[in-house]
Amino acid sequence: MDTLSQTTAAMSAAVITGAGEMEVRQVALPEPKHGEVRIRLEGCGVCASNLTPWSGPDWMEFPTEPGGLGHEGWGEIDAIGEGVTDLAVGDRVAALTYHAYATHDIATADSVVKLPAEMAGKPFPGEPLGCAMNIFRRAEIKAGQTVAIIGIGFLGALLTQLATKAGARVIAISRRPFSLEIARRMGAAETIEMHDHWEIIEKVRHLTDGQFCDRVVEAVGKQWPLDLAGELTRERGRLIIAGYHQDGPRQVNMQMWNWRGLDVINAHERDPKIYIDGIREAVEAVASGRLDPSPLYTHTYPLSGLDEALNATRDRPEGFLKAMVMLR
Repeated sequence: MDTLSQTTAAMSAAVITGAGEMEVRQVALPEPKHGEVRIRLEGCGVCASNLTPWSGPDWMEFPTEPGGLGHEGWGEIDAIGEGVTDLAVGDRVAALTYHAYATHDIATADSVVKLPAEMAGKPFPGEPLGCAMNIFRRAEIKAGQTVAIIGIGFLGALLTQLATKAGARVIAISRRPFSLEIARRMGAAETIEMHDHWEIIEKVRHLTDGQFCDRVVEAVGKQWPLDLAGELTRERGRLIIAGYHQDGPRQVNMQMWNWRGLDVINAHERDPKIYIDGIREAVEAVASGRLDPSPLYTHTYPLSGLDEALNATRDRPEGFLKAMVMLR
């Protein structure tokens, strides 16, 4: 134990020290200010958006702040600042915070969502679950529709389950056989291996009697899946962009999009209030049984194994879907 932890309360936090390098440090335990709570974290999901900073691009500054990049945390409130009246020490919560690769994090009271008693002991990475609910709402998926979901990672699998429960027919398209098996378990009516552009189009044409799909969700974040998504959307259908396109510009076939009269939805949110609304909806969906993400948490790591968790998220070994850093 270092000098800091001998003289003041301390916590453990991961610090990214360089491209592909991290260490766990002991740092001062923060105290919540007015309108804030402190959460003793149980765990934090690992997001694919961490991979670009992890790779060490020119714009990235190292070391990161303690716990930085982690934003999918949940746990138990262990301290409350002044002015907080609707939360209490001991409440189990999910929170939208940004330093959750640590044993503790600070959250504003309005960025916290209580978890009900029936979810005791269950992991709940609120941010990606809330993201799935927000995307699903903006997609306006309804019973009787045919929905193609391109990319069955954690998000695509959640959307497959939500769409199926809503009464839609889901065609799941993904690269890995494991992902397609997950899609079938989540209720997909048909699955197609993502290996040949024109063959996929012809298969979907056949499955839909030449009409293509009422809704297509692109959940990969690369150029080819975006191209494919447009091809699979029917006239006056809705193309929903859920993939994280942050590695460079994209081109679109505006001629085709225009001719088919597509509605194109960029389903990413930036308003924290909308994120929180999604997390609240996800809590209700999981508590009611409408959504069951538990089979999708495939790999767990201690805080000291955050580097392994990030590398697995990048490399996607056999059987991988979602990494979780468990803090207790």
